[in-house]
Amino acid sequence: MNGLLPVDKPQGWTSHDVVDWVRRRLGIRKAGHTGTLDPMATGVLVLCLGGSTRLSPFLTGLDKQYRTRVRLGVSTDTLDADGTVVARSGGVPEDVEAISCVVGGFVGQIEQIPPMFSARKVSGQRLYRLARSGRTVPRQSRVVNIYQIDIERFDPPWLDLFVRCSTGTYIRVLANDIGRELGCGGHVAALRRTAVGSIGQDACVSVAWLREVDPDGVDAVHLLDPNRALQGIPGVQMTPDQVRRFAHGNPVAIEHIETLEGGEHLVRALDLEGRLWGIGRWTGDEGMLKPVRVIRKQEGENGI
Repeated sequence: MNGLLPVDKPQGWTSHDVVDWVRRRLGIRKAGHTGTLDPMATGVLVLCLGGSTRLSPFLTGLDKQYRTRVRLGVSTDTLDADGTVVARSGGVPEDVEAISCVVGGFVGQIEQIPPMFSARKVSGQRLYRLARSGRTVPRQSRVVNIYQIDIERFDPPWLDLFVRCSTGTYIRVLANDIGRELGCGGHVAALRRTAVGSIGQDACVSVAWLREVDPDGVDAVHLLDPNRALQGIPGVQMTPDQVRRFAHGNPVAIEHIETLEGGEHLVRALDLEGRLWGIGRWTGDEGMLKPVRVIRKQEGENGI
């Protein structure tokens, strides 16, 4: 079984819980996810099955969309509703225009400091493990892109937001920072991921459905071709001889790729029928395509 399986992650499950459960339920050996969701969050969790796991690094980098409910006036140690309250404020603004002005200030490139309760590592240790032991350590900020924030509803102290952002964005940190700028604090009360790249909620299967269906019933209707999810990466078609070389990890001479100029570019390596064979790095100055990830093998060989 190979391809992408978008799952609607249940609340209370970790992303790793979903991967392990699906692996056992479908009887497959290789599976992984393409971007962690917090346990309290729900929504689109894209799983890579079989040989498609080799494409996980490229799928992880896709933009994300979320809907979140922020509770203004209350701050927690985890920056979400699962944490312990550390501060309260009665000064929640009631003017939606003032809220909108502050929220709009977060659109664009911003810096975020990863929360202590997160899976990121510092000096080889998971931050959440350090936090649970009562330790707080310095964390390096990183730049993320917030492309869009819409206020969908404001009923003080509840603020409902739609967010479209780059990978690596912490919605919990965004909620906390908005609350800080408003002078009242805030935390994420509910969070749902509604899209990963072009993969939306309508493509997801539920855990309840997977629990009832025969594993053999999970087929091409439910599995997505990784080629669809990676449309943002330019594609190049190869001849059968070039496909053979690429599939064995050898560079392929390709002098020109439409829409691309000199320099290095990641591209989708396709055959003449448009099937994805992997990801390569094309160097325009050399006219060479070098395999980065190969996901198919020639007929008669093991692979997807």
